[in-house]
Amino acid sequence: MMAAMQQTLRGNLKLNEPMSRHTSWRVGGPAERYYEPADIEDLAEFLAGLPGNEPLMWVGLGSNLLVRDGGIRGTVIMTSGLLNEIDLLDEGLIRAEAGVACAKVARFCARQQLVGAEFLAGIPGTMGGALAMNAGAFGGETWQHVAAVETIDRFGKRHLRQPDEFEVAYRRVIGVTGEWFVAAHLRLHRGDTDTATARIKELLERRGASQPIGLPSCGSVFRNPESDYAARLIEVSGLKGTCIGGACVSEKHANFIINTGKATAAEIEALIEKVAAEVKSQQDVQLVHEVHIVGEEA
Repeated sequence: MMAAMQQTLRGNLKLNEPMSRHTSWRVGGPAERYYEPADIEDLAEFLAGLPGNEPLMWVGLGSNLLVRDGGIRGTVIMTSGLLNEIDLLDEGLIRAEAGVACAKVARFCARQQLVGAEFLAGIPGTMGGALAMNAGAFGGETWQHVAAVETIDRFGKRHLRQPDEFEVAYRRVIGVTGEWFVAAHLRLHRGDTDTATARIKELLERRGASQPIGLPSCGSVFRNPESDYAARLIEVSGLKGTCIGGACVSEKHANFIINTGKATAAEIEALIEKVAAEVKSQQDVQLVHEVHIVGEEA
């Protein structure tokens, strides 16, 4: 089946592809099948040719993802840098495909004299991931600006959905089962390019000053509890610098776990569990991780 599909597809299909190449933690076992679509039309053809029971996993920049050392059964679909179109649709309305980096969306909007998307520069992911988890930074959230979304189902059929078809909350979005985001339509306001660009620069400087940029991590590991911050709770629990193997709680930002060089996914997951258990024991707060943990144990 796969051989026959490859003859007509324009994308790139790989077998047993190491996910450590595609996650920001630089860990993770192999994906049985890994597909890089040429565009949305090619993706639709690929999905239409898959068995109906084929497990699917969608990956953008891999920045909010922990793939276990045993890898992923089924098919991983990569969007980052592939579903990469971004356009101005109308006055104040842009369309960004799922693989476009959030920071690129922020800069595009600024160039179009549109404001409101500057916070996206602080999100180390793609629009697909931002839609899936209502990603936010510096007081802004993705779904505050969503006018519509384009989705695709496992049979390759595309849909245009409205925001009221989704249940949106803090770092959580529930939509139609069996559909995945392929593009966002974002509504923004007219503003000044220089002001928006300066704001983006300011946010990136703040991020660089407070977060361990440049070291392998997933960004924030835990959601912020209501009226508190996960980083504060971890820090006051004395957990900064705590390590299991090559995985360590960042000394710079306690809600970051970094791979110091040779960490395994199992070590990172064990550290996540240790931090949550210690915060619960010491602060009586149950932290919930926002990173997605997927795959098989080795």
